[in-house]
Amino acid sequence: MYIEVSVPYTLKEGEKNMRTAYKIIIPIVAIAIIVTSVFAYQYISAPQTQQTITLNGAGATFPFPLIDKWTAEYYKIKSNVQVNYQSIGSGGGIRQHTAKTVQFAASDAPLTEQQFTNASNTLHIPMTIGGVAITYNLPGVSQKLKFTGEILADIFLGNITKWNDSKLVALNPDANLPNQGIIVVHRSDGSGTTFVFTNYLSDVSQQWKSTVGKSTSVNWPVGLGGKGNEGVAGIVSQNPYTIGYVEFIYAKNNNLPWGYVKNSAAEFVEPSLDSFTKAASFAAVTLPRGNQSWSTVSIIDSIVNNTQATGAYPITSFSYFLVYKELNVLPSMDITSAKALVDFLWWTIHDGQNYSADLAYVPLPQDIRTHNEATIRMITFNGEQLYKS
Repeated sequence: MYIEVSVPYTLKEGEKNMRTAYKIIIPIVAIAIIVTSVFAYQYISAPQTQQTITLNGAGATFPFPLIDKWTAEYYKIKSNVQVNYQSIGSGGGIRQHTAKTVQFAASDAPLTEQQFTNASNTLHIPMTIGGVAITYNLPGVSQKLKFTGEILADIFLGNITKWNDSKLVALNPDANLPNQGIIVVHRSDGSGTTFVFTNYLSDVSQQWKSTVGKSTSVNWPVGLGGKGNEGVAGIVSQNPYTIGYVEFIYAKNNNLPWGYVKNSAAEFVEPSLDSFTKAASFAAVTLPRGNQSWSTVSIIDSIVNNTQATGAYPITSFSYFLVYKELNVLPSMDITSAKALVDFLWWTIHDGQNYSADLAYVPLPQDIRTHNEATIRMITFNGEQLYKS
C-alpha cells in the first residue's frame, strides 16, 4: 500500500503565476517501521520504575539528627527505598517494637531482661555513640558552669534549690550566680536520654539510686516535663533559671550553654566529639552476641570509677537499632522489604558512619563494626539468611 504526499512547487518568474503539485509516493510500510522504531527507542531509553519500599521505624530522639541525615543520604543512592523514622522516644520505640508495629526501632537503653523476654529474638545493633549535655538558661552568666555528679543528683532530687547555693558557688566562684530558684526540666516521655542520665546519677549518688533509680521513665522528684530532646531544649531556651539534660547536638543546635562535668580523673570535662570518643576508648565494655541480652551493657558503668579515663566525658552512651532476628514475625514485612532493611542497616554501620562526626556523634570503632556485621548476618526471613556477602 502507498500514500500520496503533495509537495508545493513555485514556477519561475515570467511564467504563469500558478502552483502545481508533484506527487511523491512513499511506501506506508516504511512509515510504520519508522514510527515503531521511534516508540521502541523511547521505551528502551526511558528509566524503568522500581517498586517503592517504605521502611518504618520509631524510637529514640537521642540519635534522631543522625538517623535523619542517614535517610536523606541513603535516598540519594537508593531512591526506591524510603526510610520513615518517627522520633518518639526510646520508650515508645521499645513498645512499638514489642507490638511489632514497626520494622525497626531505636533506643539508647538496651532492653531490660523483662523487655527482652517480651520481645524474644531481638537483636541489638549499636549504631553510634553520643553524650548527654547539662544545659541551662542563666541570664547574665556567660561562663560555662562546672558540675559534679553529686551536685547534679542533688539538683534533680530537689535538695539544691537555688542557683547561688554554696556548693555551686564553690565550684564556680567567678560566675555571678543569681539568688533565684532552680527550675528543673526533665523528659515527660519514655526516653533513652533519661536512661543514660539516670544511669549516671545512680552511679554517682546512692540517694538517687535508692530513691529514683535508672530507667527510660522515672518518678521525678521535682521539675517540669518536656517531650523529646526537642521539648526539653525548647523549655530551657524559653525560660530563665532552668536546667535540663539533652543529647549534645540539641544544646548545640539551639545555641544553649552546656556545663562541664567532673569525671573520675578529677577533671571537669566539656561534652564534645573528642570527650565522647575518649570515654568510649576507655570503656572496658564486653559486648554480648547480638541475639543475647544487653541489659548490663553501659559505657557509663565502665568509666564512672576509672581514674585513668583522662579527658573522658562521663555521661556517654551507645544508641542501638532494635530488630528481630527472624523478620517474618512482623505482619508488615515481606522478603523484599526485609532485604531492603538489612541493606540499610549494613550501610549505616559502614558508609553511614562518615556522617557522624559532623553531628557530634562518635563513629563506631572498627571492632564494634565487625561485631555488628556478625549480628546483621544473623537476620533471616523464613529461615533464609538475608546478608550473605
